Amino acid sequence: MATSKFSQVDEYGFVRPNDFDYGTYEVFMSKYLKVLAVRAKKWTKLIQEGKSISRSRILKRYIRKGIPNEYRGQIWSHVSGVEDIKLQFGHDLFQRLLEGPHNQEIVDSINTDIPRTFPDNIFFSNVHEERPLQLYRILLAYAHHNRKVGYCQGLNYIAGLLLLVTKNEETVFWLLKVLVERLLPDYYSRTMDGVITDIDVLSELVRFRLPDLHMHIKSLGFPWAVIATKWLICLYVDVLPVETVLRIWDCFFYEGSKILFRVAITLISKHNQTLLHCDDFGKMAECFKEIIKDYFTLHCHDFLQSIFKTPGSLKMITIDNLRTKITEERRVKEKSKNKPIR
Repeated sequence: MATSKFSQVDEYGFVRPNDFDYGTYEVFMSKYLKVLAVRAKKWTKLIQEGKSISRSRILKRYIRKGIPNEYRGQIWSHVSGVEDIKLQFGHDLFQRLLEGPHNQEIVDSINTDIPRTFPDNIFFSNVHEERPLQLYRILLAYAHHNRKVGYCQGLNYIAGLLLLVTKNEETVFWLLKVLVERLLPDYYSRTMDGVITDIDVLSELVRFRLPDLHMHIKSLGFPWAVIATKWLICLYVDVLPVETVLRIWDCFFYEGSKILFRVAITLISKHNQTLLHCDDFGKMAECFKEIIKDYFTLHCHDFLQSIFKTPGSLKMITIDNLRTKITEERRVKEKSKNKPIR
């Protein structure tokens, strides 16, 4: 039997599944490694020359083509506004929060979820080792900083992957803060209003772009929440291949939440015909599970190019207008429902 030059464990510590297709992966990596080498050279030159990493068409193009792993923490922090937040709250905020006091209920909730975080990752296999302890401190500090959110399930996966990439708990704390409070407000609140609204936004975007599929899914009584909740709240972690997720996050930290919709629409559009042939609820659910395993999602470089072509124009103002419309419709509906009967 032919052997692979790739380990059973990827560079982030995830153990590859038994049915992992090493042959397909080797074909992909033989091309992608060349892309990574070129991008690393260009990013190194950009950073070593001390050029200002300010928002520009050039930086946007660089980011869309991928940030080298060694620069991700630095670039994500810079483009998402972390430095401004540090000035506002103080660079020592993380350490101050760790000093306590700490709410025991929050402590218990976090301790319950730490062993469940990435059970297939060698760095999280023992809760007493460095990475799980760092993750605990990040989640503990943030939960006590943002009392409105506290600790929300799903944040452990996001913070965990941020930690595997940046290897720095303070960097992860600040990135988590900007992500939860600026990029995805109300996603991780107790009511999860942001996620609920954005699931409806995705439904509307599909209705505009793929009306036949939207009608078909509606006729089956298939709720978008069944599939889209995990996509959105976990930012595709534990949904798509890790390197593809990180390429998505490169763009997300720079361009905002519209990137999440671009990914969803690309996945759905690519499998439009397959989804149209699902003739019952169960088959539709299975089909959605299968489309995220498609070979197409492994090819992160090609996949990222597709998310900027397949959905066509998708501006942040379009997303915001849909959010406003959907929120207002829900408010009116709730008001009508609670109106006393005379």
